[in-house]
Amino acid sequence: MANDYTICVATVGGGLSVSPDGGETWNRIRDPLPSECNVRALTVYPDDPHRIIAGTDIGIFRSDDNGGSWDKLDSPMESLQIWSVAVDPADTETLFAGTRPEAFRSRDGGKSWQHLTMGVNMNCPVGTPRTTNVIVDPRDHRTVWAGIEVDGVYKSLDGGDNWIHMSDLGPDPFHGDIHGMAINAGPTTSIYCTSPFGIAQSTDEGESWDYHYFPKFNENDNRSYCRGMAIKTDDPNVMFVGNGDAIPGITGTIQQTRDGGKTWQRTELPVAPNSVVYWFGTNKAIPETMVAASLYGYVYVTDDGGVSWRKLPKEFGEIRSVALTPN
Repeated sequence: MANDYTICVATVGGGLSVSPDGGETWNRIRDPLPSECNVRALTVYPDDPHRIIAGTDIGIFRSDDNGGSWDKLDSPMESLQIWSVAVDPADTETLFAGTRPEAFRSRDGGKSWQHLTMGVNMNCPVGTPRTTNVIVDPRDHRTVWAGIEVDGVYKSLDGGDNWIHMSDLGPDPFHGDIHGMAINAGPTTSIYCTSPFGIAQSTDEGESWDYHYFPKFNENDNRSYCRGMAIKTDDPNVMFVGNGDAIPGITGTIQQTRDGGKTWQRTELPVAPNSVVYWFGTNKAIPETMVAASLYGYVYVTDDGGVSWRKLPKEFGEIRSVALTPN
């Protein structure tokens, strides 16, 4: 059946909306997540394509039915902003939540949580730093990566107990304003980060970084701003970066590569984004389908691996994350 998948859209101020039919119709979640809460983070379990974790400003929630219903997990994060959530693919009882600041970890599926002292710089340019990404390394789940807004990249080699601040990504502090992260665990593993400057790549475990800068949208722009990124789940040579003229910006695009980052092209979208393209949703069970969202509420879907995209009729307020699950 066409559109036989579910899309979850997380917003600031508008809670969580779920479409069980690929964007045709939408249900707004009202319990136990309030309909006007802030939801900044979604992730799908690696071992169960129908199970989703949501990070909010009032705690952490889990759904086992494609976002149709939710349960609140007891946690010490009910008064913190949760900016990222991650599930250990080798042990899905281990969960991470990136907060403002630092992070928390659960080793029992969310029944109990420990604060992770990462040592982030509390004097960053945006005030209290945000842990915008947590990634458990697919090669060794004891290695955990974290991207900080604004304090660069941190790495743990012992599952999150201790953290190392990796080398600076560039001379400007905002080179280390980490927005998106991904790991391509190929013959030569690459760690990718996006920032206001572009996309950075490290092939030496975060010891050094090379930046790719996308073309500016307008001559007077400060830079070509980047937010989220995604790697196609069945082809690591295909990657996508959310791009725009600024934050929130007035226009944006999806930059994509099909040769592992050697060359990049701006995607032709049917309707120009009204702000930076902010985030992506993928699911390895349906690799040809992906979801992208602009910060100011446009949702785009591809069913052919990113070759062509369509804009959904439904529009939202501020979108911060999206998730995709097969039905």
